[in-house]
Amino acid sequence: MKHIALISEHASPCAGLGGADGGGQNVYVAQVAKHLAARGYFVNVFTRRDRPDLREVMPWSDGVHIVHVPAGPPRRIPKEELLPYMDDFTDFFLNYCGRRPAAYDIIHANFFMSALVAANVKKELGIPFVVTFHALGRVRRLHQGNADGFPDERLEIEDRIVDEADRIIAECPQDKADLIRHYRADPQRIRCVPCGFDPGELGPVDRPAARAVLKIDAKEWIVLQLGRMVPRKGVDNVIRALARLAKDHGIKARLLIVGGESRHVDTAKTPEIGRLMKLSEELGVQDAVEFIGSRNRAELRNYYAAANVFVTTPWYEPFGITPLEAMACGVPVIGSEVGGIKFTVRDGETGFLVPPNNPTALAERLAKLYGEPKLALAMGQRGLCRVHRLFTWKRVAEQLEEIYQEAALGDVRQIFSPSGRIDNRSQQRVATETF
Repeated sequence: MKHIALISEHASPCAGLGGADGGGQNVYVAQVAKHLAARGYFVNVFTRRDRPDLREVMPWSDGVHIVHVPAGPPRRIPKEELLPYMDDFTDFFLNYCGRRPAAYDIIHANFFMSALVAANVKKELGIPFVVTFHALGRVRRLHQGNADGFPDERLEIEDRIVDEADRIIAECPQDKADLIRHYRADPQRIRCVPCGFDPGELGPVDRPAARAVLKIDAKEWIVLQLGRMVPRKGVDNVIRALARLAKDHGIKARLLIVGGESRHVDTAKTPEIGRLMKLSEELGVQDAVEFIGSRNRAELRNYYAAANVFVTTPWYEPFGITPLEAMACGVPVIGSEVGGIKFTVRDGETGFLVPPNNPTALAERLAKLYGEPKLALAMGQRGLCRVHRLFTWKRVAEQLEEIYQEAALGDVRQIFSPSGRIDNRSQQRVATETF
């Protein structure tokens, strides 16, 4: 097996992060591609062309090329509106395969629309595919109700994908349980592989040094919220908790909010920031809340390292990469007890888990870490050990490689090593899913 196609219709590895459609899936695809290439594979990432100046094929890193697919107009379109262009995406992919001397050995689809393309390609060319959904339509609707902007066809497509995918990659135990409960997925075709972090990109930095770079007062107690600026991320809950922290506990803290559609804060481009600014004013904490805007990957390390605590309290989160990244920088994490966060954050060990939409509980945990700096330091160190042991992208790529081999062979009973021999140790590791 040498040639792998990653399909990610709306989330490009080179897209900016922090906007409505720029987040964990972009990071996942980028890191999986890079680490598979490092293991000797040739990887093409197929993503929709959303700017007219993008070349069809672009070298991106060693062993990885990005293929910009002309499906729909070459401009940014919300992912909720992309489904009508997937036939064009499929036609392009088939035509592209016809122009190549060597076919792909496996397709790894990301999100349900990419999986629709992969299923149609499999029907035409017989190329096996695996899928990482990143989010499930039925679960999303349970949490978002009428706010979910995806068409009803999504659910039928996901049912088809669950039936036809050679393997389904669940990102955490909750994801696997949701696939079985809401989609009647065959447990024998589900493999649990989490997201990760790159030690070459993220790691501990001396806090005073990080703060000096960012021009943050060394004496301030900093709470960091970093990620996409959309309502389900629960940033309003963090702002309410900040107000509670001052009112109920007499603690003055500063909240940094990193994310948005632009580097400089622009409420026209990111309306969610405008809503959160108004909330901060209503609660009287506008002077303690700073909106940073989006930042590139190279800058995030200092933001994580400068914080006393990282907070992420969405009310729905399929996995959530940012808690891993914060732990990789030695920072304790307070997160919602939902989805992947309740799997990655160990309550009382690497941070705390709190109910979503509960600013009082969040404020209480913030106050505990504020009052016990030794506990905060110990949690940060335990988190650092945990992510290095279980959640590196190198480890993720190793597990995916095994699943690709298994899917290509079409046998749930055997997992082959790159040499072609059955690797019983690998088989046991994937099957037990002990993280």
